[in-house]
Amino acid sequence: MTKKQPFLDLPISSLGYGCYALSGAYGAKLEESEMIRILQHSYELGIRFYDTSSSYSDTEDILGKATKPFRNDITIASKVGLSAGNKVNLTKEFVKSSCESSLKNLKTDYLDIYQVHFHDPNTPVDETIEALESLKQEGKIKYYGVGHLPLDKTIEYLDLGDISFVLAEMSPVSTYRYRELHPLQARYDFNIIAFSITGRGLLSGTINNSTQFANNDIRSIDPLFKKSRLISGMRIAEKLGELGNRYGKTPAQVAISWTIQNPGVIVGLTGPTNIEHLKENSISLNWSLDKESIEDINQFIEKEEKKLRKVLYEELEDILNSKLSFNYEKTYKDLIYVIEYCIENKLMEYESGVNMYMEILKTKKLDNKSLDRLNEIKMEIKSLVNLNRGKL
Repeated sequence: MTKKQPFLDLPISSLGYGCYALSGAYGAKLEESEMIRILQHSYELGIRFYDTSSSYSDTEDILGKATKPFRNDITIASKVGLSAGNKVNLTKEFVKSSCESSLKNLKTDYLDIYQVHFHDPNTPVDETIEALESLKQEGKIKYYGVGHLPLDKTIEYLDLGDISFVLAEMSPVSTYRYRELHPLQARYDFNIIAFSITGRGLLSGTINNSTQFANNDIRSIDPLFKKSRLISGMRIAEKLGELGNRYGKTPAQVAISWTIQNPGVIVGLTGPTNIEHLKENSISLNWSLDKESIEDINQFIEKEEKKLRKVLYEELEDILNSKLSFNYEKTYKDLIYVIEYCIENKLMEYESGVNMYMEILKTKKLDNKSLDRLNEIKMEIKSLVNLNRGKL
């Protein structure tokens, strides 16, 4: 179902297509012709919202080719923030030049939504907003929003700019960001664009603790697919499957419907690279859960999260207090797991967590010194956690 928001004047379907997977983030990359076929078929199925980024490989160019015949009937959102070498840059000059590049790639005269992708600690927020407002006045963008930012920076953008959208990871296995943002919506009047609404496939019901991901699949290091978080996610997927059986629907369809029916969520993004999965997901455009089922899921999630919090903290303690490891891959993944927990639970500042994460990624290039560096980082994290433990 497509809905024109009177205050936005954009054609927005409750389910949108996110292009991240088309960049090869989950493994093998499709041929361009197949990407175009999937994108055009999504339009035929009723999808009217498309999300991409200048940093998602060549997806802007492909999305532009695919949607050219129906450009004015859809909403296109892209993002700015990463420059060459994956360095964050939100200076006025870069934001404006990046927008020009995105317009060219997407073969369009305007972007419906332009989003700040990541936080740039070296550029004042008001400078970035000045650039976005300038682009808006020039007619090159209609609206702007923010994405992967810490809560304090999100609020700063909301205070200083005319933020219409905030990107947020959200699904039955990831409610943390929504719980932060939704209380702010009454004050600031923005819309939430939910992404990873099937838990990056975890809620399909086909993933278990013996599933192996390729090294070029981001889920191979994603904390959601590790330890107790994976086990918890599997229990939630099982619950969604049981509920879906009442309707003749799959766990993924139930997850999508639950997510996009939450108050304040204007669209949920899905990005299947398989036509059959696209058809499965698109059922949610014309099907909704009833109130009783939503409440049933909410109660199950609440109990599951309470159970998970205790186990996660025990895992954190176990990892940080373990002896020095001689297993590089295990230590590498364990530390990423710990950092995500620490950021979500305010045991380290967002910026510190991001810096630690980048340091962990650098160890891949250190040859035989990499394990030593990982163990050093572990001790640094432990010191930070001990310092901030009282915030739990």
